[in-house]
Amino acid sequence: MKVLSPVASVGRSTFGLIAAIGRVTIFAATTLLNLFRPPFYWREFLSALMTIGYFSLPVVGLTTLFTGGALALQIFAGSARFSAEAVVPQIVAIGMVRELGPVLVGLMIAARVTSSIAAEIATMKVTEQIDALVTLSTDPMRYLTLPRVLAATLVVPLLVAVGDTIGIFGGYLVGTGRLGFNAAAYLTNTVDFLEQTDIVSSLTKGAAFGFIAALMGCYFGMRSGRGAQGVGQATKSAVVAASVLILAANYALTEVFFSA
Repeated sequence: MKVLSPVASVGRSTFGLIAAIGRVTIFAATTLLNLFRPPFYWREFLSALMTIGYFSLPVVGLTTLFTGGALALQIFAGSARFSAEAVVPQIVAIGMVRELGPVLVGLMIAARVTSSIAAEIATMKVTEQIDALVTLSTDPMRYLTLPRVLAATLVVPLLVAVGDTIGIFGGYLVGTGRLGFNAAAYLTNTVDFLEQTDIVSSLTKGAAFGFIAALMGCYFGMRSGRGAQGVGQATKSAVVAASVLILAANYALTEVFFSA
């Protein structure tokens, strides 16, 4: 039955994907339900806030600053073909706030935080620290997963707001220092062009991306195999899954906010 082998392979892959979606959904639902069940580990939550939020500021700031500057250069070069150079401030603002700011921050969090969470929890599993928590009647989902997921969901929108601001500032620096824009006119065009929907969508994306990034790190960390190879595989899978889901969620949320 060699003819049916490709069909069987596709079937196995499809059922495997459906099973994976089911496992992640159950994991996410269990995490959210634990939010309403005591105890809540405040020390772990505050530590996660610092790790995910404060210590991510440098990479977020540098990434969005240079992206905003490069975006201003690209838009100026492209719009010059149609004698529409004046739209640079508006397009930089809407591009950073609606798309580039949230996506770049989300991907940076996936690279920095998701990998860290997955490696940490996977190492705890390999060294049997998670088994020790269970022995001490401590639910690993409440102690490890919930504080990190909640912290990321709350703090990543703040990182997105900072990233949006720095990205627009990067465009402002390039626009006024390199492209000859008037500083006051640049800022006025930026502020007048942005709408409340743009800001709300940006912060909503940040919350969704933070939830996805932390959830994937915890999920793959908890499911890590034994040994150093298992830790490495869990970390790689977590970052890949978080990055893909962030991009997919970005499209879905863009449809929700701007499809009309």
